[in-house]
Amino acid sequence: MAKIAKFITRVLLLTVVVLNLSNPSFSQTIVKALPGFTGELPFKLETGYVEVGEKEDVVLFYYFVESERNPTDDPLLIWITGGPGCSVLRSFFFQVGPLTIEYPDTSKEIPDLHLNPYSWTKLANVIFLDEATSGFSYAKSPETYKNSDTLSAKYTYQFLSKWLEKHSKFINNSLYITGQSYSGITIPLVVQEIFNGNEAGNEPRMNIAGYVIGNPLTDRNIDFNSRIPYANQMALLSDEIYESTRANCNGDYVNVHASNKLCQSDLQRVEECLKNVYIYHILEPICTSETSTRSLLQQKIGSSTNKYPVPLPRAAKSMGQQWCRDNTYLYAVLWANIQSVQKALDIREGTIGEFVKCNSDHYDLGKKDTVNYAYDVSSTLDNHRNFTKKNCRALIISGDHDMAFSHLGTKQWIRDLHLNVDSTWAPWFVKQQVAGYTESYSQDDFTLTFVTVKGGGHAAQEFKPEECLAMASRWFDHKPL
Repeated sequence: MAKIAKFITRVLLLTVVVLNLSNPSFSQTIVKALPGFTGELPFKLETGYVEVGEKEDVVLFYYFVESERNPTDDPLLIWITGGPGCSVLRSFFFQVGPLTIEYPDTSKEIPDLHLNPYSWTKLANVIFLDEATSGFSYAKSPETYKNSDTLSAKYTYQFLSKWLEKHSKFINNSLYITGQSYSGITIPLVVQEIFNGNEAGNEPRMNIAGYVIGNPLTDRNIDFNSRIPYANQMALLSDEIYESTRANCNGDYVNVHASNKLCQSDLQRVEECLKNVYIYHILEPICTSETSTRSLLQQKIGSSTNKYPVPLPRAAKSMGQQWCRDNTYLYAVLWANIQSVQKALDIREGTIGEFVKCNSDHYDLGKKDTVNYAYDVSSTLDNHRNFTKKNCRALIISGDHDMAFSHLGTKQWIRDLHLNVDSTWAPWFVKQQVAGYTESYSQDDFTLTFVTVKGGGHAAQEFKPEECLAMASRWFDHKPL
């Protein structure tokens, strides 16, 4: 009831305030300084809004950072975060963006911002997009607050069309659709929309070159069922428990019939072994049960709320609690809720209530449709098959310590594409050290590079930023890893 009440309050706020706004369908602001960062920003940051939907009643907020190398020739990336329904600020501050956020002094009201030496804006122009009704994006009415996998892809395609019309100097840049986690569903749908639009003669024609996805959800059955074999391979489950579970569950650990008592019993043993393991990096401590594998068998994808054991990261320090990664994301939430920050970003007053990391009304741990989100695509494997007939490049990244969407599931669906193997499993290096392993595939004008990042978790860039920047630089420049 509390969740419903919070949603109704948010919608009423949007309805009362937004309907009285007369904003253009596109607006943009050059941001030269941000609270928490000393001096002017040494890179070009633009923020803005683009209205999409049949009635232009869904308003998408974005951050755009021009490449710090060569904006004219470097590729154009649009970064789509996971979730669904999560703000892109986590990617902006903790993964591939130009700034990092810290809180070393708990007496400060504004977290310190520092330059990220491993930002992907060192080599590319990057649009960071808050998808529909996430982050600072908003809807103009309760009806358009609803979203789905397919709608999200259509909105993103419309966004790109309008954005490129206003930024025509980037139309000829190679365009890549990029992101991680749940965007393994949405990114292929966006790429498909672009190919369809180009073939239909839509303007502006997009110079789509390919896509990049990290630890993606691609096929529900493949990816969720790969978790238990992964746990066995990483010594989290004994061979005896794994073999018994595999035999009694027939290799399907998600769609288990209630009458299969042997499978149910084995899965309870599995849960006892895994319930206190951090699902996004099996070597790191957990904050709450929401970031453990406690919901492993309920097809858990992402944190469903912003509930943490303490309200702010600094409180955890003062209470002497153990560091855990998910608490650090509250730094971004704290920063985004500061009035001076929203003024600097030129956020439209009254369009959202409290800024949250992820919208709880988009989630259900069983991944069934919620009141406001329809999970209407269970697999994008056919989309990947379609791309094998196009002139297209794909880079698929797996942090090898992620159990949420492990490299085992990713390797399986890649095998199911039946591509030609160009290079077999081999190490790749950064500073003369093994950074991971890679394989490459092709079919006609389609190429796919699969890369593991040694020691990386869910969103490998967050755990191994230097290695991932080196990998991205080589791949985007068409060089061997």
